[in-house]
Amino acid sequence: MFHCDELKIHRIVDYQGPMVAATTMFPDLTEDVLAVNRSWLQGIGALSPDDRIVLCFQSYLIQTPDHVVLVDTCIGNDKERQTRPHWHHRRDETYLRALARIGITPADVDFVLCTHLHVDHVGWNTRLENGRWVPTFPNARYLFSAKEMAFWSAQNREQPVPHLIDSVLPVIEAGRAELVRNTHECSEYVRLVPTPGHTVDHVSIALGRNRDSAVVTGDLIHSPLQLRHPQLSMLRDFDPLVATATRRRFLERYAETETLCCTAHFPTPSVGRILRVPESDAFEMVAA
Repeated sequence: MFHCDELKIHRIVDYQGPMVAATTMFPDLTEDVLAVNRSWLQGIGALSPDDRIVLCFQSYLIQTPDHVVLVDTCIGNDKERQTRPHWHHRRDETYLRALARIGITPADVDFVLCTHLHVDHVGWNTRLENGRWVPTFPNARYLFSAKEMAFWSAQNREQPVPHLIDSVLPVIEAGRAELVRNTHECSEYVRLVPTPGHTVDHVSIALGRNRDSAVVTGDLIHSPLQLRHPQLSMLRDFDPLVATATRRRFLERYAETETLCCTAHFPTPSVGRILRVPESDAFEMVAA
């Protein structure tokens, strides 16, 4: 748990492990640049011995003086994910047990915020109950970007998008969703910040009263490698040029500040403060 002013921030980890090869995940990554960075990446657990990027799939649960807020909902259980064998018809209680360990039940959550609507950020939005997908967090208001939702709805009309069908649309049908602008304020402690590029209307979540005490990055950055090389976009970025500009702007904004950066996919510990690498255009993160 991390304390930030009046907030308590918890990591709720669903899964962590090596994923795709580094040069696949970052198409512009050359073997020479990978060679220069291999040792320190492996030293912090961000690169496997066979050069695969290690990713953590996690939510952040924030306890404010007024609300319990959950940011992103990871992979989920029982979902049809034939192209991802590790996630296909998954039966894993790690996520719900992690919530229980901090004394939170699904019914306690007031807001669920999705930084974007990719499959690994919406999975626990719903659970399977008597053959139907129902909201996992029955009392929560789920906030989705209206622009992001419009984009994915159009995709779904052209060809079914399984994770939209099982993890987003049931929330809307249950009357628990609210479509919002990318500058929406949930409360005086929680607000959305536009960080487009990875998806059409990706947002980050700024936390704190009257200042950014912490920020949940979402997928504007995936790996510590992108701190040293912000120009590297990942293979699923919707608009790589915009994603790169967003990432640079984010790093410039929060470098050398006290703002706690809560990354979506950096391996444990995942949370820290951004520093500049002296005499360079690169950055690094130190653990909080």
